[in-house]
Amino acid sequence: MTADEQVYVQALALGLDPAWRRLGEEERRADGRAFAASAGIGNADGSATGVRTITYSSIGLEPGVDLLLWRLAPSVDALEEAAAADLRAGLGRWLTVQHSLIGRIGPSQYVRKPTSQEQSLFDGERSRYLVVYPFTKSADWYLLSKEARQGVMNEHMRVGHDYPTIRQALAYSFGLDAQDFVVAYETDDLVAFGDLVRALRSTESRRSTVNDTPILLGIHRPLDEILALLGAA
Repeated sequence: MTADEQVYVQALALGLDPAWRRLGEEERRADGRAFAASAGIGNADGSATGVRTITYSSIGLEPGVDLLLWRLAPSVDALEEAAAADLRAGLGRWLTVQHSLIGRIGPSQYVRKPTSQEQSLFDGERSRYLVVYPFTKSADWYLLSKEARQGVMNEHMRVGHDYPTIRQALAYSFGLDAQDFVVAYETDDLVAFGDLVRALRSTESRRSTVNDTPILLGIHRPLDEILALLGAA
């Protein structure tokens, strides 16, 4: 993969100023229309900006987070420009960045041939829920031999394959963000996802985990539906 072929992802969690909800109905609707037309949101397929955005609602689910944007872009510059466009347009002027997780998509060290579970979370039909979080491993993990790490990850992946309806994406954040990775899961079944997480807690790979919070949960909704829930449509 060359520098020109790099692909970046971002989980951008935005919180709405409570004062906005006390504005008049017409003003809120105008803000919603302006926000929907912004460069980063209005081109969900990325055709005009090169940034593809999938929208999720977290209203009342995550403290301080109302809107979760899951983005794919050819560069960090494009992610910045899309965010700038969103935050200066209508409703965006009332939004604050609560969390931003950035990573780079690259080939896995441990998977020779990815299965459908490990495909991009931007392909195919969207599942109902997105769960995304930062993930950092210990220094001891990186000091293990490649063979030792592969053995641990083989167990980790075997557990994941017991839950074939749950898809996972992993992005590398080394040198880009505070965490080592951005981990994202898509699922229609939160009970099954909870069972997967619990099963993974008892694998050897858990020993090397330093941090895997905050966990951000979003419900996949079109932007117009999210705006309606917020009172901007």
